[in-house]
Amino acid sequence: MEGPTRAQTGLQQRQARGGILILGGGFAGGYVARLLGKRGSTIVSRENFMLYTPILPEAASGTLEPRHVVVPLRMMCRHSELVLGRAVSLDTAARTVRVETEVSASTAPVGAAEIHYERLVIALGAVARTLPIPGLAEHGLGFKSLADAIYLRNHVLRQLELAEAALSADDAKRHLSFVFVGAGYAGVEALAELSDLLRDTSRFYPGLKDIRQRWVLVDAAPKILPEIPTRLGDYAARELWKRGVDIRVSTTLESVEEHAVTLSDGSRLDTETLVWTAGVKANPIQGRLGLPLDDRGRVVVNSLLQVEGLGDVWALGDGARVPNEATPGRFDPPTCQHALRQARRLAKNLSGTPRPYRYRMLGQVATLGRHKGIADVLGLRLRGFLGWFVTRTYHLYQLPLLTRKLRVVTDWTVSLFFRRDIAELGMLGHPTSLRDDE
Repeated sequence: MEGPTRAQTGLQQRQARGGILILGGGFAGGYVARLLGKRGSTIVSRENFMLYTPILPEAASGTLEPRHVVVPLRMMCRHSELVLGRAVSLDTAARTVRVETEVSASTAPVGAAEIHYERLVIALGAVARTLPIPGLAEHGLGFKSLADAIYLRNHVLRQLELAEAALSADDAKRHLSFVFVGAGYAGVEALAELSDLLRDTSRFYPGLKDIRQRWVLVDAAPKILPEIPTRLGDYAARELWKRGVDIRVSTTLESVEEHAVTLSDGSRLDTETLVWTAGVKANPIQGRLGLPLDDRGRVVVNSLLQVEGLGDVWALGDGARVPNEATPGRFDPPTCQHALRQARRLAKNLSGTPRPYRYRMLGQVATLGRHKGIADVLGLRLRGFLGWFVTRTYHLYQLPLLTRKLRVVTDWTVSLFFRRDIAELGMLGHPTSLRDDE
């Protein structure tokens, strides 16, 4: 029998490739490593891929193959080293980060590494922001990761099956009622895509032809998509309303039960599906690294993207409070567009003379399903098919790797001619046991 490896018995001592250590392989961290090119870096990430979150709703609806919305970090950042794990402590005096390696959702850490750096980049991103609402943690579904998207698709398709088998119309209606809390990009796009999925597949369920699906969109703000110009937000609301979506603004979630939710307007909705998309918060791991944080848990950086008081430590992305010289007095919102621009500036700052970060947003885009979308590009406001086309074109342009672009284009082309697949793959990632008694 082989003895324990060195990683299992003690710390591995290693030096970050190129002297640059990047904590986080998401949108911000992955792009910094890619843009550094041959200079090289070491990425610490819990997954070996970068998730392209803007097209996650299309993976949930089956328009895109789930593997095509992620980009392998080893392919995206060919001159970087990848360490699968998570940072657990930081010693800025010794310039070392302790990393627990081989961490997954189902296994404990089996080793650790102490990585020495010359320059450190914090790009740990954000996690779903929840509130202490009774029942939310027990019965709510998130929509932040690829696993969330796949699970949500399986759950929605399972509700169709359960509605078809229901013994009463009331039970069927409950299974076909879907409540989304959060009317930002994630909530609106996910609801639009999944409602299209169910409408496309309903013809295979003749027993449900007289049962009306119910889609409810809830948000505390006075309008949906508050980040975009009012005219486009109003257009999005009208499009969803035409499809029968019940939009409830200036409304909050009060409680969640196993088979129902209660809203602040006093209504109680019978449902088996509550999807929480009401914002994000900075990764709480940052609080354990001894970094300067603001009252929202974001790393405080200056206009050069350097962490306050730490000249060799930099931060960007959703987990950082990034000042933008193009918008004095305001900090960048947690969007992929801003993370990419920050990554471009930071890669240049790490490679040469640091310059302040300055970026004026070019526009905003969103899809509404059914070949409809909205886009605000350089002051030109587009909607309908043209807005949808511009949105897809923008995402395709930003998606790294030609191979991934071709795969996504192929999926989009196929979806124009064929309806979405309705196979529910709840067993995905859960192999059948070889034990005879199970």
